[in-house]
Amino acid sequence: MALQYSALCKGCWQQMHMPIPLRGGFSMPFRVVGIRPSKMNPNICTICEMMFSRMMKARTVTIEATIMFADLRGYTKLSQSLPAADVAGLLDDFYDRCAAAIWEHDGLLNKTIGDAVLAIFNFPIKRDDHAQQAVLAARQLQQSFTDQRARLDGALGADGDEFGIGVGIHTGEVSFGEFGHSHRDLTAIGTVVNMAARAQSAAQPGQILVTKEVRERAQTELQGSTASDYTLKGFDQPVALYAA
Repeated sequence: MALQYSALCKGCWQQMHMPIPLRGGFSMPFRVVGIRPSKMNPNICTICEMMFSRMMKARTVTIEATIMFADLRGYTKLSQSLPAADVAGLLDDFYDRCAAAIWEHDGLLNKTIGDAVLAIFNFPIKRDDHAQQAVLAARQLQQSFTDQRARLDGALGADGDEFGIGVGIHTGEVSFGEFGHSHRDLTAIGTVVNMAARAQSAAQPGQILVTKEVRERAQTELQGSTASDYTLKGFDQPVALYAA
């Protein structure tokens, strides 16, 4: 599915009803003053990245959001058997597929961390169904990567079963803003983020694991899914996770 690029910034229009052009001739005056499509989502602008500080006059804000972590499994081992150029191309392709799936569902590709990505849904583009959108994005990513994996079977050899994407999703309140002083980092922090990361670490290649909170908010997409208990690092009690 090809991403549909918006002519106007979705975040500015939704939050402030300001028509900020992102593309075409009308966008040129805005680009002169540094307002351009965000690298985190090309359908919002660079104003949106800092909207919480410019409009809310705060360095950080508490928001309700869904967090998704996706990790490329088997990448390190595969990098030992493929030429460097092929390995770099594989990682680039992984990032591109993550971005396409996340942006298609109005998410923010907040970070690339080695062979993993962190996505945030419900900021700055608000969606009542943000948990469902995260699940749909994860499924789109898995399907897209399954198609690519089929083309790599010859190169994967015996390591094929270990190669794939593990995804974890959790939803709730997070702190979003700039953290740090010498190096400021625009991101989300909190228990929700930690839980999503741990759920991702428990997922097998090709698997999506979501929390009870995600299942409750995205029931139409997760009907019939059953829970299994997982022992997650940093959590005293087993956590129920659902395969999506």
